[in-house]
Amino acid sequence: MKNKKRKRTERIGVLIKILNDHPNKIFTLNYFCELLGAAKSSISEDIMIAKNMLEDLNLGIIETIPGAAGGVKYLPVISKEETKKFLQDICFKLEDEERVIPGGFIYMTDIIYSPENAEMIGKILATQFINKKIDYVLTMETKGIPIAMMGARSLGVPLVIVRRDNKVTEGSTVSINYVSGSSKRIQTMFLSRRALSRGAKVLIIDDFMKAGGTAKGMTDLVKEFEGEIAGIGVLIATKEPKEKVVEEYVSLLYLENMDLENKKISIMPNPSLL
Repeated sequence: MKNKKRKRTERIGVLIKILNDHPNKIFTLNYFCELLGAAKSSISEDIMIAKNMLEDLNLGIIETIPGAAGGVKYLPVISKEETKKFLQDICFKLEDEERVIPGGFIYMTDIIYSPENAEMIGKILATQFINKKIDYVLTMETKGIPIAMMGARSLGVPLVIVRRDNKVTEGSTVSINYVSGSSKRIQTMFLSRRALSRGAKVLIIDDFMKAGGTAKGMTDLVKEFEGEIAGIGVLIATKEPKEKVVEEYVSLLYLENMDLENKKISIMPNPSLL
């Protein structure tokens, strides 16, 4: 049964809702025509109105893809103004002296596991790699999972999790040994043989980077699948050591200094993102 005709305001509301719920997924004009009971010319006009409105309000980008296989998709790109405000707020929260944990760690679980924060972090990281044609987001269990999941959602791709232990539920796995950049210890990571397609483009997302050993291990693991690293994105990277074992990465925040004796933390946003 053909759907009844809708008013323009109704059509635009439904269109934005569907595109926002499925980032980076292409919908054909025919799909919206059948769903909303409108002609292609009307749907095209609706898309342009929605596109201009979202871009004026810095709420993301609606992109049209020409050709027979084309259509329309939504990219949840975060503006520099919104990025600056959010990262400065996160820095303020993380610099609280009560977050210093014995052993030289910073308590970040409440921030990373907040759905609202994780979504914003994922969107900001995804924005940096939005045009890389990524097939998968890869992360190491466990703390980086929320932000990696939200990054994968913004890119419209699957999330793949590297394990520290071999899980029987993963089936046959590929494993590699890697040297932790900070502790210099040899460790092992595992990934199911079914997790990645051969030759896939992969974005690595993690919560924290000190020397980059874990990121380097994941990079080498992707190579076992003949894959390509499209980028590495982390929430926080330490200022020292300056030379990481991975050459290129994007960090949203930099840990400048942590005075354990006086419980003083200095964190600043990546200036290139502001």
